This record gives sequence, C-alpha cells and structure tokens, in this order.
Amino acid sequence: MTSRAKPRPRPAYRCTECGWEAAKWMGRCGECQAWGSVVEVGAPTGRTAAGPVTSPAVPIGDVPVEDSRARTSGIPELDRVLGGGMVPGAAVLLAGEPGVGKSTLLLEVAAQTARSGLRTLYVSGEESASQVRLRADRTGGVHPELYLAAETDLAAVLGHIEQVRPQLLVIDSVQTIGAADVDGAPGGVTQVKEVAAALVRVAKTQNIATVMVGHVTKDGTIAGPRVLEHLVDVVLQFEGERSSRLRMLRAVKNRFGPVDEVGCFDLSSEGIVAVTDATGLFVARHHQPVAGTCISVVLEGRRPILVEVQALVSPSSAERPRRTTSGLDGSRAAMLVAVLHQRCRISLASHDVFASTVGGVRIQDTSADLATAVAVASAWKNREVPTDVAAIGEIGLAGELRRVRDMPQRIAEAARLGFRGVIVPMEAGGAPTSVRDVDGMKVVEVPDLEAALRVFDLARTDTTPLFRTREPHLVRPALGLV
Repeated sequence: MTSRAKPRPRPAYRCTECGWEAAKWMGRCGECQAWGSVVEVGAPTGRTAAGPVTSPAVPIGDVPVEDSRARTSGIPELDRVLGGGMVPGAAVLLAGEPGVGKSTLLLEVAAQTARSGLRTLYVSGEESASQVRLRADRTGGVHPELYLAAETDLAAVLGHIEQVRPQLLVIDSVQTIGAADVDGAPGGVTQVKEVAAALVRVAKTQNIATVMVGHVTKDGTIAGPRVLEHLVDVVLQFEGERSSRLRMLRAVKNRFGPVDEVGCFDLSSEGIVAVTDATGLFVARHHQPVAGTCISVVLEGRRPILVEVQALVSPSSAERPRRTTSGLDGSRAAMLVAVLHQRCRISLASHDVFASTVGGVRIQDTSADLATAVAVASAWKNREVPTDVAAIGEIGLAGELRRVRDMPQRIAEAARLGFRGVIVPMEAGGAPTSVRDVDGMKVVEVPDLEAALRVFDLARTDTTPLFRTREPHLVRPALGLV
C-alpha cells in the first residue's frame, strides 16, 4: 500500500499597499486597485509558537514617561504643529513638492537642536556634504554639535548612528537610501519599506528623534507604499507656491498632538523663518478704498487668520461668461454667483467674474463665503466696502447665512486687530438683525445674504447702510491698508 505524498503549500501573494492576499500573482491589487504592489510572501504558515519576549509586560502606570517628553525644536511654528516639540524616539515623515524648502527647514531644525546642546546627525542622500555645508553657511547653520554625512547605503547610515550617537537624526531623503540585502533599486516599494522600518527600529530602541524626508508623486501623495505612513508616528505636509515666499506646514497624522494645527514660514535666500503672527500677510495695501474687496477671518487649523478676498466683475460678450478663481474653490464661487443672481437679484449672467485671495493663500474654510459674495457685489455695484469691517459666514443655496465653528475666537481676533465691525450669521431664534458691542466693536448678526448686503449698502433696494466707507486717511493703518 503506497502512501500519498503531502501536497506542497501553494505560495501566497500580498499587496504591499493594503495587505490584500491572493493565491496567484496579479498585476493589480483587487482591493485598493494599486498597480505592481502584489508580491510573493511565501507559503502560508501554520500556528506560531510562543517565543521569548524582549521585555516583560508591566502595569501601564509603572511605565516611565520622563524620557519621552517633548523638547522644543527651536522653531515655535514647528513645535505648534508637532504638539509641543520633538519627542525622543519619535519617527517623523516630512513630505512636500520639490523645491518647497524641506531640506532648508530640516537643516534649520538640526542647527537649532545642535545649538541647544543636543548632538544631531544630518544624513544627506541627495546632496554632497559640501553642498549641504554651503547652504548651512548661507543660513547660519554651522555648529560643532551638528554632524553631517552623505550616504545612500542603509548599513553605512546605521554605522554613522552607532558612531555619533545623536539625539536627533535627519534623513534626506528616505527614497535615496537603499539596503544591499533587499531586492530592487532605492526608492522602490520594498526598499522604502525596509529602510523606513530599520530607521524606525533604531529610533525606538535608542530613543532618537528621527525626521525623514519623503518624496511625493505628481498627484501630491507620498511616494512609496502606504505602509510607510503607518510606520511613522507623525506625517507632516510642507506646502507653498513657487511664486510666494510663504510656506505652510500641516500635520496629516500625529500621535503626540492635534492634526488641525498649521505652521507658517517665510522662505528666503537667507533661510527659513517662522512667522508667529500671520496677520497682514494675506491683506493687500491700498492707497485708497477699492471696490471689490472684503476681509474675512478664516481658520487655518486652530489659528484665526485675516484674509482679503478680491473680486472683479466686467461685461462679457461671450456666450458663457468666465468664472475664474485663484485661492478659492471654483465650484463654490460659481454657486455664490448663482445665489447672488437668484436671491439678491444681482444679474451676472452677462459678466465675467474673477475672484482671488491675497498672498497666495488657499481658502478651504466655508466661512469666507460671505466675504466672497460681498466682494463680488461690491465689484458689480462699483462701491467700496469699509476696510475695517469683516464678514464671516457660510452661505446656503437659499441665501441663508450659517454659523461656522469657533465664531467667538474669530470675533476676538477681529477685535484684537482693531476692527470697528464684523458681520456674522444670526443665532438660531434671534431677531432679524441685531447689533451688539464686543470690546468696542459692533457685531452685526444678519439672517441672510441680502440683509448682509444691505448693511454695506450693496443691495438692490435703497436702504441706510450701517457701515460707511471712511476717508482714506481714516482707514485703520494697523494692517497697512492705507
């Protein structure tokens, strides 16, 4: 009697992006639809036996936390986004478009950390050591406690870490580092995953704060496997227009703080400087009041920022007039034009409408709806809006005004800057139009868009406006609007 041989286990294939498994190889993942992410992981294993532990489990109250308290990075805006500063043993991934200033920011962070007495290691895989030194000379980042190495091999990087023993490690960038014992070229899915995992292990075991630069694809997402964002503790996005010196840092993921904070930086040839008060950056300087402008207070993260919206309305002979925006959502601006036409009887069907923000800021907060509509109505009627009156509120399709979050914080910011009035949506169940004083400033609550336009004398009906445009020499100079 012959015994039948046991069948050999079939190989398994797994997606490196989402973990989906299949019995055979496929060019495209059946779960997340990613191309080229399905790789062979070997035969499925059986039960895993218990093994030795690295450290015994202890009650959570007995775990020491003194070594993991955040310490300042020397840059207040970065500390704000991180939730207090750099945490020892934390792995941070910084991503952004090419040329946005990632290397300049991290070199400044490394220099500030070295000045505080903590040893720092900066590993550059994209530039030579002399090129980084030239940039450090230009930005004033040369310090004895700042060590520099130009390496692209993971084993050499780990050797530098063992030799220098830094408290802060900067890797620029993770896509340029390769492991010799892993298949594929540096920057590939397998290579990036292995390199990032090795650096995170070193950061956790040796309690080293690690910052890695990550490249982005053409659609703005972080290059490499999605698991890269899961491995690290913090994911930061560095944004900015090439035509503007303003840069913004946002947290996409943060295990040690909030993810709705934003940091502002000024990038110049001398380096990068944190902008602790962004007031005035997004407001134009007018020598005299100009029609088609209105100021709003939007939230960037948790920070209220003053933003000016400008609009231009011109007659058009085209069959389809243009609706062009810069810094604003184009579809939302078109919706506001339709609401002005339908609810406020402001005919713009034969006019081109252009709307833009000042300073290159991109507004995603719906609280700027009212300021945008007021600016368009002001440009259509060619009547100036007072530069010391702000408009805050979201507009619905019925023309009603909706309140937005953190309204007291926005009003307090307008009062701090010396505004004499602010237009806000009416509280639920309130009077049709009410006026109250807050810190010497008039807060006008209106129910809908047409009532807000009457306050500025921009409505079709003849009314007495609450706010009139002051003379140019009386316009509040605190924001440089004269």
